[in-house]
Amino acid sequence: MRRAGWAVVAVTIGAWLALAAVLVAAWPRLNAEPGWRAATMALTLAFSLAHQLLYSTIAEDAFVTFRYARNIADGYGPVFNPGERVEGYSNFLWLVLITLPRAMFGGSVVTGAVVLGVLCTLGAVLLSYFLVNRMVADAQHGGAGMRGLGVAAAALTAGVSSLAAYGPSGLETSLFVLLVLTVCYAVAAQRPVVAGVIAALAAMTTPDGLVVAVVVGLWLVARAARGHTTAWAPSAYALGALVLLVPWTAWRLTFYDHPAGGGISPTERLGAGWDYLAGFALGYQAFLLLTAAAVALLLTRRRAQDPAAARARAVVWLPLLLAVAQSMFVGYAGGDPMPAWRLLAVVPPLLAVAAAAAYGIGIGAPSVPSPKPRAAALARRRTVPVVAAAVCGLSLVVTTAHPRMLPAMHEWRTATGQLEQIGGWLGENLPQGSVVSAYKPGALGYRAGPALVIVAASGRADEHLGARAQQPSAGAAGYPAGGDGYGGYGGYEGYDGYVVSRMPLVAVDTDTGYTAEQHCGMDPAFAGLYEVASFQRADTEQWVSLYVRRDAKRRVLELLEADGTYRHVPCA
Repeated sequence: MRRAGWAVVAVTIGAWLALAAVLVAAWPRLNAEPGWRAATMALTLAFSLAHQLLYSTIAEDAFVTFRYARNIADGYGPVFNPGERVEGYSNFLWLVLITLPRAMFGGSVVTGAVVLGVLCTLGAVLLSYFLVNRMVADAQHGGAGMRGLGVAAAALTAGVSSLAAYGPSGLETSLFVLLVLTVCYAVAAQRPVVAGVIAALAAMTTPDGLVVAVVVGLWLVARAARGHTTAWAPSAYALGALVLLVPWTAWRLTFYDHPAGGGISPTERLGAGWDYLAGFALGYQAFLLLTAAAVALLLTRRRAQDPAAARARAVVWLPLLLAVAQSMFVGYAGGDPMPAWRLLAVVPPLLAVAAAAAYGIGIGAPSVPSPKPRAAALARRRTVPVVAAAVCGLSLVVTTAHPRMLPAMHEWRTATGQLEQIGGWLGENLPQGSVVSAYKPGALGYRAGPALVIVAASGRADEHLGARAQQPSAGAAGYPAGGDGYGGYGGYEGYDGYVVSRMPLVAVDTDTGYTAEQHCGMDPAFAGLYEVASFQRADTEQWVSLYVRRDAKRRVLELLEADGTYRHVPCA
């Protein structure tokens, strides 16, 4: 890690130490004095910001959405290639939000997405604070309770490594986490219409949002069936959700000709999903232990019989149910090839909220008939802040030491930057309208610009591959089984033949950026019509190989060597 990287690590650890010291030392004051809570929350947000800056990685997949956003702002519409109506993104609301700065002010899509993602993560930290305190206060009929529990939940959320990793990633992950917590808050506040609207927004942010919407709806139906709420609650919730989901779905079906293609077989998917969940469980053992304690409290501490306390206890079960449902959905879907367990980033914040609220309701809530002495004694106990500080510290250990966390994210950042360089090189030198094939179309396609037609060889954002919906012979978690250990074409049966049929001028035979040595192998499907052209980046030991159409090879080589950035080195 470079010196600047170690400096950010030191700042993040320092922020955690300061937060831990304040949490433990000032715990009685956090429960009694709003000023101390405000100051500690400011420190918690600073820790969250430092934790996010520690990763500072823009995801390669985010550039697919960036290209759609730029095309919208520049007048081409929500398309990857002008004229091809393919829904190659799955984060509509996020796409709309990151398009606005460029459309309104001419700003950078990338910068706007990164800033918005960081702000959404900070918003999730704040909402954890308000949600926990709302649940505990409802159980105590609006009493003071233990306000420090909200601070503890916020600190735990700030320490979630997956959330911090994807805050500045340019992806919709942090927005989704914020919306899920907002749905829980709306339910706790008995605002079913608002909950339905927010659940619809979550579904418009990522397909996982449909799981959230269904689980919350079923929870409301179950509450109504048991007489704990009126039948209007689930009906109002459904109404709030359908107001947005119906017109959005109608627009998608009428505007887009094809969805995005690609997928893996059910057997491979379930195996990959199990591995994904197992790795997540090992990385987040501390949060799972907190969850076990929360469930034990909810099952064993049933002192309160009044309706308000019973309802507050039922609301605590909702984030636990959402965490379980999300985990099951992700496991069935096969996980995700991206590092840091992106698809499960919402689970630890939900567990943190449930654990803190369960403690406040099951133990911290006053009992009848003499609540004040017990409440005061519990507010002085430092068990909660010690546990919260320790779990945050363990999260930092996971962040810095786990191979799927900071090391993998930084490797990904390097590969994405290299694909950007390759895309910029092709976009600046190839003629307008040239067709370029790439397995990773995001960063390369975004930097190449709308002047080039990008064929996404993985099946994403391509109208013909989307219509065919063929399945790649994928490895674990959807990774392609590469043809020669370098490129991304060989593992996609039928895809490579189709790509050739579109006659791209150039096919980029890499999905991980540069290689350290020259590669001259070719996918058999390209043989005859194409030749390998190997390029070395000037003054480096970085190489990239292209498949260049044989009938245009001489002209293409002249164009690509014109600026002197890359030098063609013939294969032996």
